[in-house]
Amino acid sequence: MSVKGTALITGASEGIGYELTRLFARDGYDLVLVARNEAKLNEIADDLSRAHGIDARVIAKDLSKPEAPEEIYSALSGDGVGITALVNNAGYVVYGPFAENDVSDELDMLQVLVTAPTHLTGLFLDDMLKGRGGKILNMGSIGSFAPGPLTAAYCAAKAYVLSFSHALAEELRGSNVSVTAVCPGATRTQFASRGKVEGVLGNQFGTMSARKVAEIAYKALMKNKRHVVPGAHNKALITSGRLLPIAFQARVSRIFMS
Repeated sequence: MSVKGTALITGASEGIGYELTRLFARDGYDLVLVARNEAKLNEIADDLSRAHGIDARVIAKDLSKPEAPEEIYSALSGDGVGITALVNNAGYVVYGPFAENDVSDELDMLQVLVTAPTHLTGLFLDDMLKGRGGKILNMGSIGSFAPGPLTAAYCAAKAYVLSFSHALAEELRGSNVSVTAVCPGATRTQFASRGKVEGVLGNQFGTMSARKVAEIAYKALMKNKRHVVPGAHNKALITSGRLLPIAFQARVSRIFMS
């Protein structure tokens, strides 16, 4: 184990997750990289190990499978690997009217966005509290702050992430574990193309790079902030939205997601 400890990052093969692997490796953390694409993870692990002299382990898992978190935890605990930073980053969006979407697709998404992060946190938290302490970073969204027609379940999931993160951070106040939620807006990753939301209004302005979002998230995590919203335009959007009745928030959100 490195002096800094070991960071487990889900969704580590691309986008914000990949950029976070670079930041942790740069600062001397060993890594556990989790995503579905094992070949891509191995390539990233090799590159980061050579560049920074850290140990990078690959665990290829599909977090839409309920058994995945327990399998990840068992593999690491069986090898005596302790986690000092848990990054629940993996995610995607199912876009469209809820009534027209396949409910199984919605449920798989909720498994990745809600159940898996909660499960992983529950599995690793006790070890953190009993050991060297730790940091938990959860991936929210500007959708955490308002209902999201056409991404109804996604935004509800991200609202859960933000609420869970703040509640857990308060429960852990005074302990050796901190919890941070990062709530980005539109970001230049494969997220939009996979979710088929490239053309929605909300993705047409103020888009940030994955690297910039990761840098802001990492800095907030290291400072033990409870949540951070990258980008002044995203902060302004959230602040103005809070002034509106929730029904009107939903109407405005539908325009942005159309």
